[in-house]
Amino acid sequence: YGALFHAVTAPTTSKVDLIGGLLICMWNYMGWDNASTIATEVERPQRTYPRAMLVAVCIVALTYILPVAAVWMTRLPAGAWETGSWADIAGLLGGPLLRIALVVGGMFSAFGMFNALVMSYSRLPLAMAQDGMLPSFFGKMNRRRAPWVAIVALAIGWACCLGLGFERLVTIDILIYGLSLALEFLALIVLRVREPNLARPFRVPGGMVGAVALGIAPVALLGFDLVRSESEHVWGMSSFAFGALVIGAGVLAYVIKQALKPAGWAQPEPSLRTP
Repeated sequence: YGALFHAVTAPTTSKVDLIGGLLICMWNYMGWDNASTIATEVERPQRTYPRAMLVAVCIVALTYILPVAAVWMTRLPAGAWETGSWADIAGLLGGPLLRIALVVGGMFSAFGMFNALVMSYSRLPLAMAQDGMLPSFFGKMNRRRAPWVAIVALAIGWACCLGLGFERLVTIDILIYGLSLALEFLALIVLRVREPNLARPFRVPGGMVGAVALGIAPVALLGFDLVRSESEHVWGMSSFAFGALVIGAGVLAYVIKQALKPAGWAQPEPSLRTP
């Protein structure tokens, strides 16, 4: 372990502070509600989703605990770890084969996460097209019933964000996603008031108090993102202003759509609609 210890003791070049670390943790753990967008394509979602989420939580916990335990066994100082250290340590411990295996495993992990996000996010433009909120061509699907137009549109948008950098993307993502999540919590409360007897496959216990309490902590965590968004800058403006601009553009697009197409866009043909 002597060579291993001295090989990676260079000071870390990371500039992420405490708030930045908290934002990255939030970013790592968010997105559980994305699975709901493909519920119509899942067999018995009321039974499948709780089981899948419990299994996923266990797997996620292991993916954090096992690597951290391995780090602890090396007795390396925390300041020695930086971007690329996992591959370096793997190479020192197990040689080039272990290093390559770790890198390939990381690539598969990133691809799997990206594939899952594409599957969930592409259903949003598809559903909006089916409801007449977007032009009908967003609802087009190929022979495998994948919404290819929505996927291409999302890919173009994602490609435009590649130059922003990881930390800026995390800040903007949490800001926009957090606000949409806050709307979901608000919708939960509104439905409890307006539709108290509505049939629900899942129901948050505790009545109105439980519905309100469920959203307090997640919404409070958005304060960390608001603090950081003022110091991060995108195209000459703060990340908060940039996120607000993106959100405002969405609201403006909706207003324009209502003015031009009050009855909604033409819906896709029945053969192109999701089952």
